[in-house]
Order: sequence, then C-alpha cells, then structure tokens
Amino acid sequence: MERIYKLPLILSPQPEGGYTITCPLLPNLVTEADSIDEVLPNVADALAALIEIYEDLGKPLPPILQPVATAPDTPIWTETLITVAAS
Repeated sequence: MERIYKLPLILSPQPEGGYTITCPLLPNLVTEADSIDEVLPNVADALAALIEIYEDLGKPLPPILQPVATAPDTPIWTETLITVAAS
C-alpha cells in the first residue's frame, strides 16, 4: 500500500554537479541526485529505507512521518520542482 508524506526538503548544489538532499525535520534523511528529475525518486527510496530502519529497531516514527490522510475524492496540496527547457 502506498503512503503519501509531505516533507520539506533542502537541495544543496554540489561543486561536482547534482544535489545533496536533506530534510530539516528528519536529520537522518540524506540522499543525492544528479538532476532535479532524480530528486523525488531518490528521496522516496531514502525515506522508505529510513522507515524500514525505524520499524526494524522497534522505534516509533517521528511525528512528521505521519502519512497525509487521503480520500479518493480529496485534493492534495503539494509543492514540486519542475524543470522546463529554456527557449
């Protein structure tokens, strides 16, 4: 079953290219991406691993890791990075 989480992310550009991605509310969530298009899939992978670690250790999830309550007919507000080629 898919769960949806709403998290603030900080994308820090790296000198060699790409980004280091962190979440100020989850210090253990750290990942990297070579491009903006890779950010969300890489964060999803890192978040899944972090949740698994909490579960394996028998620790409760931090309050920020409460899934967004969704109903089939309820809109979800999100902010997303979108790349558009310059003309």
